[in-house]
Amino acid sequence: MSKFAVLGYGVVGSGVVELFYKNKEKIEKKAGDDMDVKYILDIRDFPGNPYESKFVKTIDAIVNDSEISAVAECMGGVEPAFTFTKQCLEKGISVSTSNKELVAAKGDILLKLAKENNCNYFFEASVGGAIPIIRPLHRCLAANSIDGVAGILNGTTNFILTKMIEDGMKFDDALKLAQELGYAEKNPAADIEGHDACRKICIISSLVYGKHVYPDSVYTKGITEIKLEDVQTVNKWGGAIKLIAKVSELENGKILPFVMPMIVPFENLMSHVDDVFNAVMVSGDGIDKTLFYGRGAGKLPTASAVLGDVIESVKHDKTVFSQMWDSSENNEFVEDRKKYEAVMYFRVSANDSVKAIINNCGGNIIDESADGICFVTEKMSFEKSEVVAESIKNSGSEVISIIPVLEI
Repeated sequence: MSKFAVLGYGVVGSGVVELFYKNKEKIEKKAGDDMDVKYILDIRDFPGNPYESKFVKTIDAIVNDSEISAVAECMGGVEPAFTFTKQCLEKGISVSTSNKELVAAKGDILLKLAKENNCNYFFEASVGGAIPIIRPLHRCLAANSIDGVAGILNGTTNFILTKMIEDGMKFDDALKLAQELGYAEKNPAADIEGHDACRKICIISSLVYGKHVYPDSVYTKGITEIKLEDVQTVNKWGGAIKLIAKVSELENGKILPFVMPMIVPFENLMSHVDDVFNAVMVSGDGIDKTLFYGRGAGKLPTASAVLGDVIESVKHDKTVFSQMWDSSENNEFVEDRKKYEAVMYFRVSANDSVKAIINNCGGNIIDESADGICFVTEKMSFEKSEVVAESIKNSGSEVISIIPVLEI
């Protein structure tokens, strides 16, 4: 029999236990072995809980029990999750995690430890919740040279933008609704400022391109500055504003990861991914483009991904080397965001000379109103867009918004 432990009994941890016992017979058949949860680690008390006898308050009981072959880490944050995960891996206990913050910060170290101790560190649940993306990237799509990956990786921001598009809600009102419905935390900074999506694209970038990409190497801009006027204008023009996390490999061999609001044209399926749903589009030389879509968060969807990894841990008695990347001493292999090229959307206040500047940069006016002039440019780098913006400011016009258009 394979026995495993669950670290953390919050939303995801309790979901892992619930889903395991709900589908125990099917899970055991897929694992090829009888299974059971032996321990649940949490410092809180849960009197009357049906699994009360399984709770422990320290990691010692878990790492010192020879019957434990796998652990589901659902704690969140870097510490004490990193210390506990490290202890498990050093004992040869495979760890499956939903902890994107930990994988983004310490994944290279933990993968190396797993390899050294002939066990596994799995993290399918850390990106996209129930959407299978990690395993397809290093297994199903392994024969491809991956040109790029782009996705809507945060359900909270996607819900807010959907409400702005469909219901004409202003950002603050949409955020308040997201909090009331439980989609956004009381402190929503990690979501609306893009940090959550940043951690996820770091994990994808590291896996696809083989070197650890740290969050501080990734340009990150959230949706707090998105105006309803731009959402409505872009929608009429033929696109939807989404918070996009993207990485691509450039001709110079460097990679360019970033997180920022982008305009997704309606012909791209991701423009139609709404509410709390997520999507990841992968571009490769063998597959052209493949889209993965589903619920990116939530108790049972995330628990499903964690348990999928636990089953993999039970089935494998050796390290899966394809799910691996190297540490990086610096970020020289990461290109500056200013080099990224895209069609740019501008909204500026009107004056007598601004239209001449628009013509000079190959701009095409798509809307004129009391809110200003909206135009899209020819394809240009962010560096050049800043030059255009400076020219517009020098003409006496205000640059209200600049949003790039996604191309993948």
